[in-house]
Amino acid sequence: MGIFVVGISYKTAPIEVRERLAFSEKHLSAFLDRTTDSPFLEEKVILSTCNRVEVYAQGREAEDGVSEIKGFLSSYHQFPLEYFEKYLYVYQHGEAIKHLFRVSSSLDSMVVGEPQILGQVKGAYFLAKEAGVTGLILNQLFEKAFSVAKRVRTETQLGEHAVSVSFAAVELAKKIFHKLEGKSVLLIGAGEMSELAARHLLTQGVKAVVVANRTYERAVALAESLGGKAADFSRLEEELIHADIVISSTGAPHYILTRQKAEGVIRARKNRPIFLIDIAVPRDIDPQINEIENIYLYNIDDLHVIVQNNLQEREREAQKAEDLIQRESWHFLGWLEAQNAVPTIKSLREKAERIRMQEMEKTLSRVSVSDKEREAINAMTAAIVNKLLHGPISYIREQAHARNGFNMETIRRLFDLDRS
Repeated sequence: MGIFVVGISYKTAPIEVRERLAFSEKHLSAFLDRTTDSPFLEEKVILSTCNRVEVYAQGREAEDGVSEIKGFLSSYHQFPLEYFEKYLYVYQHGEAIKHLFRVSSSLDSMVVGEPQILGQVKGAYFLAKEAGVTGLILNQLFEKAFSVAKRVRTETQLGEHAVSVSFAAVELAKKIFHKLEGKSVLLIGAGEMSELAARHLLTQGVKAVVVANRTYERAVALAESLGGKAADFSRLEEELIHADIVISSTGAPHYILTRQKAEGVIRARKNRPIFLIDIAVPRDIDPQINEIENIYLYNIDDLHVIVQNNLQEREREAQKAEDLIQRESWHFLGWLEAQNAVPTIKSLREKAERIRMQEMEKTLSRVSVSDKEREAINAMTAAIVNKLLHGPISYIREQAHARNGFNMETIRRLFDLDRS
């Protein structure tokens, strides 16, 4: 039995191809139904996100299974295979196992360490399981993938370092205030990066978001989407007195917050600390403000330095995760190889039992024995067979788990297990 995966991702295919092969949840169910009768796809799970489309499958003939998946993708999406086959990757057996572990642990993500992918993998698996198209092998594989992903999270710091400018701002705020619960945020301007930073801050427990923008209608719209309130731009200094965290990103050609204004604000705040993040170019906030006590000012370059340092740190943590995944892949591969021995062991036991029963009945048909004596003879012959098989079966299991090129077909021929 083999595990294989056929897929495309942001690494191999442009968005124009990925969107043609993408599935909605409804379409995933329909696709799973369509592949149910395939003799080469005994189990399957389909993962479809904005960055990847992958079909994980288990079957005895991987080459035929891969061909079927390609054909199904082409016919279902009405997308000729010659237009997307060059973008596909195929992994089999140990490489397929390792790939799923890397995907689930976010080592194959566009932003390494992002947490969303694990939930997406779980969703794809549970959908397939509910559809009844998974079995022993993929159930064990995906459950193991979730366990490995959890270990990567707990045993490394892969997800602890901000690698986006917006999240780096949050990381800085946490260093200044230690905890963000109950803090208030003021957005000056309604740019996308400011909005992203605000959304990150909301997940950290900030209590309120105020949006001040020259176009008041835009401020209202953004404030509503963030569950906050809009403020008139002319009342900016008053809002600064009450805010703990300020993110500024306007298109102003000059400073909107000067040192003189900032000194008035900090006096009105009675020297309570305020954290200013200026992500505008040209800058919105006079850099001399950083000289004022209890004002912490960072600009876009400061945040980029943090991101670059964190990227290097993530690379070190990613190597720890890769080592963990390599070990776990080998362990699972050992379990999978051991499963390949199960049909042979079962056939050997069945043949031995069949021979035992035939010979015992033949012998007992020629002699007269009591029921008690029959039970004793049955128990004795069963014990003999079990003792004789113990050594060969233990050897088969050990060799299968060792993955040293052991040929199961030799065992089947040795015991003549395939003769009808």
